[in-house]
Amino acid sequence: MREVVIVDAVRSAVGKRNGSLRSMCSTDLLGDVLVGLLERNHVAGDVVDQVIGGCVNQLGMQSSNVIRNAWLGAGLPLKVPAVTVNTQCGSAQEATTLAHALIGSGQADVVVACGVESMTQIPLGSNVPTVPDYGSPRGGRYPEYFDPTSQFEGAERIAERWGITREDLEEFGKRSQDLAAQAWAQDRFATQIIPVEAPQTDDAGEIIGSVTFSRDEGLRETTLEALAGLKTNLRDRDPSFHTAGTSSQVSDGASAALIMSAERAEALGLTPRARIVESALVGSDPELMLTGPIPATRQLLERAQLSLDEIDVFEVNEAFGAVVLAWQRELGVDMDKVNVNGGAIALGHPLGATGTILLAKALNELERRGGRYGLVTMCCGGGLGTGTLIECLDAP
Repeated sequence: MREVVIVDAVRSAVGKRNGSLRSMCSTDLLGDVLVGLLERNHVAGDVVDQVIGGCVNQLGMQSSNVIRNAWLGAGLPLKVPAVTVNTQCGSAQEATTLAHALIGSGQADVVVACGVESMTQIPLGSNVPTVPDYGSPRGGRYPEYFDPTSQFEGAERIAERWGITREDLEEFGKRSQDLAAQAWAQDRFATQIIPVEAPQTDDAGEIIGSVTFSRDEGLRETTLEALAGLKTNLRDRDPSFHTAGTSSQVSDGASAALIMSAERAEALGLTPRARIVESALVGSDPELMLTGPIPATRQLLERAQLSLDEIDVFEVNEAFGAVVLAWQRELGVDMDKVNVNGGAIALGHPLGATGTILLAKALNELERRGGRYGLVTMCCGGGLGTGTLIECLDAP
């Protein structure tokens, strides 16, 4: 298999629900990030062999192959094909896995892996309307085999299974906010963010101007006392653990990574920042729903013949606090290496974009601390886990 390298990974800042990106078309948002990625690496669009991107709620502006529409809407070459994938929350990470496979097998030399989601405008679940009733995603014979549960219920079951208390979750939620605030105070994110011009609208929806958007909006002052006062997500469930303060935020954002063969990077005069060591997509218990990072991590390490101690940086998506805490308890990972600049509880989780957001975060943090190996993993609706293991090429 050919060596596959990451030349760059970037993202927009992440907008909070009804925040600065509330009126920006998904295709324009991703298009601006794609252009920014190519321009800052001095790579022409026609060098790219394929674009693969994630998006979960494929409706309206995010339907009809949103990744292709974003590429064309940015004025990029029409000859370059693009495809939209949906692996739920892990969609952009699965796009990275597909890029890894295409390049490693010789089917392509240069692939952009990316993702986009505007959860403000296309809310979670809006692509499963109840009127008219088009049926349930887990209907038919599915209930004969598995309980057709939700991610919210899955998170509560994980907390129960691993003995995670509400207090544990609130300490973790505060940790996410504190670390993200520290990261911004120390300007750790600046090199990975592509500023975008976001349209601003009045109450009637008319565009009245624009704003340059370049800072994550989800951060908020957080205390354990305030977290303890929040209502739980599933108020009719007893026991119930997670609240808005210990769950990922509804967000808007886009991200992209420039991935290619080592030979092609050399021919283009580009200096790779990392290589992709291994990629993974695993199935996990759909009734617990969100435990996929546990087997995904094990598979990555087994294939690479590495130990947990050899990993310098972990990015584990904070879909819910219990996802990360159960993963840590099961594997015994040193939390000083995990989500060290905050996660989705503080920074947000624009579903289809988060995979390459986490990749950008891991890559930049490896370089900042002089680390060698970074591991990114995510849980996904329906019982899946995605994973990417990278090696920083600047490591000592």
